[in-house]
Amino acid sequence: MLQTIQETLNSVWGVFLNIRLNDIVDIIILYFLIYNGIKLIRETRAQQLTKGIAVLLACYAIAYLFNLNTMRFLLKLCFQWGFLALIILFQPELRRMLEKVGRTRIAELSFLNPQDATSDEMKWSSAIEAICDAAQNLSSSKTGALIICERKTKLGEQIATGTVLNCTPSVAVFGNIFYPNTPLHDGAVIVRDGVILAAGCFLPRPQKDELINKQLGSRHRAAIGMSENSDALVVVVSEETGAISVAENGELTRGYTKESLKKLLTSSLITDKDSGSAKERSFAGRVFSRWKK
Repeated sequence: MLQTIQETLNSVWGVFLNIRLNDIVDIIILYFLIYNGIKLIRETRAQQLTKGIAVLLACYAIAYLFNLNTMRFLLKLCFQWGFLALIILFQPELRRMLEKVGRTRIAELSFLNPQDATSDEMKWSSAIEAICDAAQNLSSSKTGALIICERKTKLGEQIATGTVLNCTPSVAVFGNIFYPNTPLHDGAVIVRDGVILAAGCFLPRPQKDELINKQLGSRHRAAIGMSENSDALVVVVSEETGAISVAENGELTRGYTKESLKKLLTSSLITDKDSGSAKERSFAGRVFSRWKK
């Protein structure tokens, strides 16, 4: 008995002794991929899909163990052709997942082109002032408005549905766009790099439309849908109450004032200068700065 236990312990210890550095790296990368994959599919249709695939795999294992040839044959066909069918059926979810991967910090590493906080401030500072002033005025008059501040995810598809303006933001421009019964007042305004790029744009519906508060109108639903499909900040002014809201990452926060809205937009759209110089914000700059320390 003791000899068997000792042999077992020796074999386990031998496995640990044979672990190489690349094995450890392999395990860490695999863990990272699985963990982030679970985060990506959580609370989406793909989560239920994953459960279904797990059930099919369990059925295939049972068929293999008990030599159920017909069942194995049918499940093999499902796995062979199911992958292509899943790509077609879950194209929106796959697209959103890939977009989220593209917005991760790893995908944003820059070796040669550090971010320029000064240019961000020059682009957005006057635009933020105009957006906040316009939101306050539109709120006072209870004029509905939908303003999208584009960030990393480009909104070319939505821009194509509207009218290209390419003009400087101002209170007067926003007032004219959202004035009731004008041609562009029902759509969204898209602001890119501090410039009004387009107006009258149509936005995607939210993923879980049936779960959203029934009291929210079409503008708020469109804002939630846009924030689910991109990293944009969406400012909404209610036509019924005049309340100012912001949608981000599929969540709608209500009750903003001019000051709180300005604080949010500034912190979200202008790169933080206090985080370091532009050089240190690039990947190579961060590595070099740590090496110097």
